[in-house]
Amino acid sequence: MSHENRSGSILHVATAHPTALQTQLSAVTSVDVRSVTATSFAESLESVAESDPRGDPDAADDDPAAIVLELDRPERVRDLLERVRAVHPSVPTVVAPSAGNEALATAALRGNADEYVPSDADEDPVDRILSTIRACREPDDSRDSRRARVVTDESTADAVTATTQPSVASGDGTHRILANELPDEAFVIGADGTYLEAKVRPEAAELYSSPPDELPGSRLEDVFPDDVAPKLHDCLDRTLRTGEVQSIEYEAETTGGVRRFEGRVVPIDERIDGQRAVVWFARDITERVRRERELRSRRDHLETLNRIGTVVGRVIDTLVEAPSRDAIEREVCEQLVDSGLYCGAWIAERTGDGRLTYRTSAGEAETYLTCADELETGHRCLIERAVETGAVQTETNIPSSETMPEPLRAAAREDGVRSAIAVPISHNESVYGVLTVLAGRKDAFSDGERAGFGLLGETIGFTIMAVKNRQLLFSDTVVELEFRIDGGDTFSFDLSERYDCTVSLEWAGTTSNGRTVQYVTVDGLDRKTVLEEADAHPSVEECRGIHGSEDGCTIEIRLSESGVRTLANHGATIRDVTVADGVGTCLIEVSQNANVREIAEALTVVYENTELVARREVDRPVRTAAERRDRIIDELTDRQLTTLRLAYYSGFFDWPRESTGEEIADAMDVSPPTMHQHLRKGLKAILAEFFEAGGGTEAD
Repeated sequence: MSHENRSGSILHVATAHPTALQTQLSAVTSVDVRSVTATSFAESLESVAESDPRGDPDAADDDPAAIVLELDRPERVRDLLERVRAVHPSVPTVVAPSAGNEALATAALRGNADEYVPSDADEDPVDRILSTIRACREPDDSRDSRRARVVTDESTADAVTATTQPSVASGDGTHRILANELPDEAFVIGADGTYLEAKVRPEAAELYSSPPDELPGSRLEDVFPDDVAPKLHDCLDRTLRTGEVQSIEYEAETTGGVRRFEGRVVPIDERIDGQRAVVWFARDITERVRRERELRSRRDHLETLNRIGTVVGRVIDTLVEAPSRDAIEREVCEQLVDSGLYCGAWIAERTGDGRLTYRTSAGEAETYLTCADELETGHRCLIERAVETGAVQTETNIPSSETMPEPLRAAAREDGVRSAIAVPISHNESVYGVLTVLAGRKDAFSDGERAGFGLLGETIGFTIMAVKNRQLLFSDTVVELEFRIDGGDTFSFDLSERYDCTVSLEWAGTTSNGRTVQYVTVDGLDRKTVLEEADAHPSVEECRGIHGSEDGCTIEIRLSESGVRTLANHGATIRDVTVADGVGTCLIEVSQNANVREIAEALTVVYENTELVARREVDRPVRTAAERRDRIIDELTDRQLTTLRLAYYSGFFDWPRESTGEEIADAMDVSPPTMHQHLRKGLKAILAEFFEAGGGTEAD
């Protein structure tokens, strides 16, 4: 540094100059701001030290008003500060890096800088620099009580401030620093763990059970419990041993309960009262920790829901290939447990007499499973509620739930079970069973998770029904069951008894909204009377006439409850249902491995007096595609076959149509009504082959 720098100027040291900071300083102060590079500044300091090795105080007349170091390398900052103190001990020094960090703050502190002002701090760095220069050059400001002050950098959460001379431990400057520069609490603590100085913000002091000014003289062991004090002592020792700033989080008992603090521990090079010491800054981070936990909990919850969705989706994908109901249920339980989200899963079904029977399970919660199966209350009630309501049921915190019997709570504790969910396995109002899943997570089965399991239960139910239909469709040999029903509360039974007519089911199916529609033929009663009786009957939701005469009619009817729907949901093909004189005969086909007792019990729920009167195995004739085509063609007349071919190849069945009925009639040289008559009769013959000779009645 050249002595041509006149006294009163601010010397700005940077890696390159001028910088934005120098421009700002020059704009707001009348004092000259001179800029040099860090390298030339270091060389000039060496030159001055060599020419005046004793550090002559008279040289102070050439001292600049202040030195501002705008450097971002901690080791460079520390080196230059030490050289400045050797050559210009009375000149205020400010470290003003472009971006603050812990290493730079520590370098400023240990280099005895008067101020540490990162340019990215919330407070205006220029105002802070000028304020520091003015305060340090006041006549009453003793250089024997020099201090190094480090400004809190909110953007990086670096907060460090410290005293650097023995006299500071009891000086007013310390109080100002502790009161103005620190987060919540600040303490000077000796190497033996003794509090030498304490300063606490008023709002933080309210949480103390005794006044903070009584802390000096106490030890860490006197203030903190046995499980916390050793950890704080280790952090203090580590700070003094390494000479580096340390961080630690700990809990403290306050008048407001247990709160969480973050400690920033800064070493002091000089000894205080004969021992090494640190400055311990404490920030109350209770609310921050709470928010972080909430965010972490939300994130974990979302991740869990994503995993649950993946598991449920994977289970649904595998159901398509399952060959049987047993395979479906086994695959579901195993995949749920293998996901790691659940500790147990099993499926039970309700028999006709109301009992719950076990089918399959997976997982290691065997003690809980055995106990739940043996007890008449507790978990069994959860499953029964799922069956009765048709809705998902949950039980949380089982180990301490007062609704669960003690043996079941003990079993839950032994197997690590906290929560359970009971999911009805259903399709079109038929409940095939209940899937129970156990979890060790305390937050298991939230609303989103319940919705996923509800979808899974419906999918399993649909798949079970589809498997039953598939088994029946591709079987060469089927089982034919004949039931006798003595009376019922439905429309068909009441109509046949009152008017001595016969009611026969032509076809029944399920619409897209889950409602069952039936086409019924009534022999021996006119259509008008049938429709009037249907409108007045409580079991009929809707009814309309299709065609009829004085001796009979065909109607479309929707019932609130129907055995036809129950049979179709159990994979049965209905061959014939006839009701005469109040007695019904029901003939159905099921696959060879169908549970006949289950079907009989399901039918009993709708019709109380139901009896299985016959069970026969029937061989189906094997018919190739060519044979079926020839059979259909044989059923058609030449005119019908010609009409169908002309309509097909001319685009009559396309949409929009490529040819009209009139154009096809002209090609056939017949009238349009005649053409439509041939066309409809031909279509009816083809459809009859599929819907009557080949299929029977079943849900679509």
